[in-house]
Amino acid sequence: MDFGLIIIGDEILSGRRQDKHMGRVIELLAARGLPLAWVRYVGDERSLITRTLRDAMDSGAVVFSCGGIGATPDDHTRQCAASAAGLPLALHPEAKVLIQQRIRQLADEQGLPHELDRPDNLHRLNMGVFPQGARIIPNPYNQIPGFSLGHVHFVPGFPVMAHPMIEWVLAHHYVDMVPLSWAEQSLLVYGGMEAALTPLMEAIEQSHPEVRIFSLPSVDHPQRGRHIELGVKGPAAAVPLAFEALRLGLAASPGLRLELIDGTK
Repeated sequence: MDFGLIIIGDEILSGRRQDKHMGRVIELLAARGLPLAWVRYVGDERSLITRTLRDAMDSGAVVFSCGGIGATPDDHTRQCAASAAGLPLALHPEAKVLIQQRIRQLADEQGLPHELDRPDNLHRLNMGVFPQGARIIPNPYNQIPGFSLGHVHFVPGFPVMAHPMIEWVLAHHYVDMVPLSWAEQSLLVYGGMEAALTPLMEAIEQSHPEVRIFSLPSVDHPQRGRHIELGVKGPAAAVPLAFEALRLGLAASPGLRLELIDGTK
């Protein structure tokens, strides 16, 4: 199964907030030997969020969706998830209990009566209105839960909440997933142009279809200057043979200087 990540919020696209989710999700997956396959950034527009979530649900991937599950006018994710899944919204009974426990806790801390029927406290229950049949994701930070629909998991946009919740999902639902034996090997190429090296890259992928070639050109590196990092990534058992074919093909090309990433030449 692929792993995907959806990050929702106008504040990310406008630059008011910087994305802190992708790097952490990569780390959480890498700790389990799993790669992140794709990321999508989506603004606070209902039709776009709904289409994105429908695609995620249809993809068969494990997808984490960060943001927009609150109860303010700019939070649309819960409603869009229900629409994408073709399900009605309903107050989740366990979420109701957790939210009311949080209300009591806050009232006790301030020395106030609980007043669960007060309008603002009733409004807080909207944070537990999920698509019918959703499963709870515990929130260790403030007990306001997220939810799961199939393999799509919805957490808040706050990293302090989202990241422990994503880690909980991985530990409780995907602990038995077999990690990929994945590897990369690359070298630096000086004196070459990508256009001239493309036929060799295509030939390597054709003769070794289980791997992928990557090319990372740099035009202004402060120490190395203009160069290209060329490499092979894929199943660990297949990478060495394909990489050796790439190295030999580059070595046979006139005018190139090669340097392995570990510094050997």
